[in-house]
Amino acid sequence: MSEARVVSPKARVEERPQEVSLRPRTLKTFIGQHKVKDNLSILLEAARARGEALDHVLLYGPPGLGKTTLAHIIAHEMDVKITVTSGPAIERAGDLAAIITNLGERDILFLDEVHRLGRAVEERLYPAMEDYALDIVIGKGPSAKTIHLPLPHITVVGATTRIALLTAPLRDRFGVVYRLDFYDEEAMKRIVQRSAGLLGVEIGGRGIEEVAKRARGTPRVANRLLKRVRDYAEVRADGVITRDVACDALSMLEVDALGLDDIDRRVIEAIIVKFGGGPVGLDTIAACISEEADTIMDVYEPYLLQLGFIDRTPRGRVATKLAYGHLGIPYDKEPPQARLL
Repeated sequence: MSEARVVSPKARVEERPQEVSLRPRTLKTFIGQHKVKDNLSILLEAARARGEALDHVLLYGPPGLGKTTLAHIIAHEMDVKITVTSGPAIERAGDLAAIITNLGERDILFLDEVHRLGRAVEERLYPAMEDYALDIVIGKGPSAKTIHLPLPHITVVGATTRIALLTAPLRDRFGVVYRLDFYDEEAMKRIVQRSAGLLGVEIGGRGIEEVAKRARGTPRVANRLLKRVRDYAEVRADGVITRDVACDALSMLEVDALGLDDIDRRVIEAIIVKFGGGPVGLDTIAACISEEADTIMDVYEPYLLQLGFIDRTPRGRVATKLAYGHLGIPYDKEPPQARLL
């Protein structure tokens, strides 16, 4: 359900070609995430000056904020090859060995969803990251032999939305850890303006502002909304995206002024209307809206927390006064069910 939402931060297969064309290739053209950029630029410059491979880098944060983009920028800035794979795609330790042995000196191995690596694969990755070597077992039983295979000095760039699920030994092997946060509105405006230029979309300043404001602080969402508003402008308007055109298009998509869609509102309503504002457990909320608990925690909650609409407590999730106000429900002691009847 979540991946079909227009405001879902998760990548879609059909969007990848255009997403790649909109992706910045250098740190200078990468907008936002100033602390990460500043630290990464020093790291890159020092590694280039020494002619060494970059330290292993771990990028974490909500989906759609640029972890994959930064991995490609690192490879571009270091002028090396990048090999892209993901935790679920590497099923056996032998698969990882095949990938790593094809890498050259200072090359980048990008592991998306690194928290989903299997145990056997993860243990095979440790010596590759730490000692730049692989121990390969040939044969079985008493005749088995272990071959110590030296590897080139490579850089592993890991990305995850769930850093808490990484094992301590794997996390400790990353020399650099950066958190990516939601973008502020000014950065989102610049991202929308840049993407509009690359797509050849004619858009006014107020139109940029409206799309940026509803993009949930997430570049991937901003680009998707921009493309849907462009379609609306070409069919229903004169092809120019003004504030009114953007508002009409986004209203048709049921994306409100804060970037919330129907599912976000259902999450808040479940807490307020069915459970008196909380606290209520995540599994209970998931059952109420027919969604997976992990999806709520990874996809919906981060932005609702960012807005200050919900709080996490030891007893469960609680709706805040801001959430009541956004839904137009008075924040008082009267049971919400009685107010809505």
